[in-house]
Amino acid sequence: MKKQFNMKKFSQNIVAASLGAALALGGFYAISDFQKKTTNVPVVVPESPKIQLSKTAVPTLKNMPTFEMAAKQTVNSVVHIKTIATKQLAHQQFDPFEDFFFGRPKNSPKQEVAGSGSGVIISEDGYIATNNHVVEGAVKIEVTLNDKKTYNGRIVGTDPSTDLALIKIDEVNLPAIYYGNSDNVNIGEWVLAVGNPFNLTSTVTAGIVSAKGRNINILKEDYAIESFIQTDAAVNPGNSGGALVNQNGELIGINTAIASNTGSFTGYSFAVPVNMVKKIMGDLAKHGAVQRALLGIQIREINQELAEQNNTNNLEGIYVSKVMNESAAEDGGLKSGDIIRSINGVKVKSPSQLQEKVGQYRPGDIVNIEFERDGHLKNTALTLKNKLGTTESVKKEILFLGAHIGKVSSKEKKELGIEGGVKIDNLTHGKLLQQGVKKGFIITKINQKVIKSPDQLVNMLNTLKGGVLIEGIYPSGAKAYYGFGM
Repeated sequence: MKKQFNMKKFSQNIVAASLGAALALGGFYAISDFQKKTTNVPVVVPESPKIQLSKTAVPTLKNMPTFEMAAKQTVNSVVHIKTIATKQLAHQQFDPFEDFFFGRPKNSPKQEVAGSGSGVIISEDGYIATNNHVVEGAVKIEVTLNDKKTYNGRIVGTDPSTDLALIKIDEVNLPAIYYGNSDNVNIGEWVLAVGNPFNLTSTVTAGIVSAKGRNINILKEDYAIESFIQTDAAVNPGNSGGALVNQNGELIGINTAIASNTGSFTGYSFAVPVNMVKKIMGDLAKHGAVQRALLGIQIREINQELAEQNNTNNLEGIYVSKVMNESAAEDGGLKSGDIIRSINGVKVKSPSQLQEKVGQYRPGDIVNIEFERDGHLKNTALTLKNKLGTTESVKKEILFLGAHIGKVSSKEKKELGIEGGVKIDNLTHGKLLQQGVKKGFIITKINQKVIKSPDQLVNMLNTLKGGVLIEGIYPSGAKAYYGFGM
């Protein structure tokens, strides 16, 4: 029974195996036959969508920005400036009459401070643009060209309100830089910064224009103008006064400051626009002082709240909060509440842009102002005035004194109980700064003669020889005396 049972089971397995082989073989032939019949039938397989890149969209060396020519054209126009300044250390008060007749005691403590920066050759006969803070207080200026030739430099004039200065070396046929047009500079445009960071001469870095019309509140001067070109080109200590140039090698700004918590570059740098540089350098070369033009208004930036109060949806422009008496704005018919939209056809969107545009003109220049009043656009022509309220050029500053002088207001005269005087609006390197005179000091007498006007002061100092005794008063009411030799 057992053998019979096994034989039966074995026979069943053979049959099952035969059937499986037959099915497999039949399936193989069936599939092969199907493939033969469908060989020429295209099979569409769905794919993920792909972005088609055109050949012009793929970055190549040919259409990437190149700065070789710009660097070659400008590196010889940027100089290295080294300065020595004498700083008066804290000391006790001295008798002004003793100082006048006998001078400061010989042991009066002083300290020499070395500094460095950059400058840009703007004329073939040796005029160089730089920052005021590079040469401020300097008693010695050494200028080194890219070819390592060294010269003694002298200050022609300074403008702390824009942190610009003009110096001069005695040389000709210098490689002067070409001026560009900062009004045409665009955000995102490639630029080069050329200078001498950390005394590393002739250093070139690249970046883009990050913003325009930037106000960073670093200039603490009366009539200060901040409308910087912001870039991410690496700028460090020593770059101050150097060139910011475009891809054509044209000067578009003077590198002035960096935004940093460490004192070194951390991402952003700022340059004075070249259109302002051109104007300031021209004034300093011709007059020795900047011819500052004023509209004679107090302004505010327009925000959403102010726009709603004035029933306007346009947040661009500058709100006129006050018009000064006998100013260019009053003469031209501007009123409080007006919104200035453009100057000579150029739109102004912020107070810094307005200051930059006005800063490019001189007293006596006529500008066309487009403004909005009660929802209607109007135009007026303004004849710009200087800070003295006239259209005349301001006389050359007293260079040997290093003083920017101006009139004393009627209010100040009444409060201080004085009949006249000349006010020190600003101080640069010179005899007054060396003697410790501070900004705001009002000169009332020179050698015991009453001074009533800037012209009288200039004429008197131009004729004096020997010792000079200056008497005056500060806005706080403190009287002071200073003496020096001519």
